[in-house]
Amino acid sequence: MASNHKVSKQSLPEIPDKRYFTIGEVSTLCAVKPHVLRYWEQEFSTLRPSKRRGNRRYYRHEDVLMVRQIKDLLYEQGFTISGARAQLSGSKAKASEEQAHNEFNKHVIEQLQEVLEILQ
Repeated sequence: MASNHKVSKQSLPEIPDKRYFTIGEVSTLCAVKPHVLRYWEQEFSTLRPSKRRGNRRYYRHEDVLMVRQIKDLLYEQGFTISGARAQLSGSKAKASEEQAHNEFNKHVIEQLQEVLEILQ
C-alpha cells in the first residue's frame, strides 16, 4: 500500500513573502493536515503560533520552517515524537536554525535574480 503523505522537500510550494499564515495556509505549504499541526503544537514547545481573536492561529515564516523541519524529522528521517523533540532541543537545533536561515537567504537570492532578469 503506497503512502501518500510522504512529500519530498523539493515538491513543497515556496513559502510566500508574508508576515503571517493561517493554519490552512501552513497545512498547504507543508502538506500536513491542520489537526496534525494542532497536535504538533502540543508536542513541540518550539512551535507556538500567535493566537488572536477567536483563538485563530497565525504562524510566522519561522513557524512554517519549523513545521517543515518537524515533518522531515518524523516522516523522512523516521524519528519518534520524543526523538524529534530531542533533535530540535539539542545541538542540532542551532544547525537546523542555520539551515533554515540559509534556505530563506537562498530563496531571497533566487527572487532577486528573477527580478534582475526581468529588469534587463
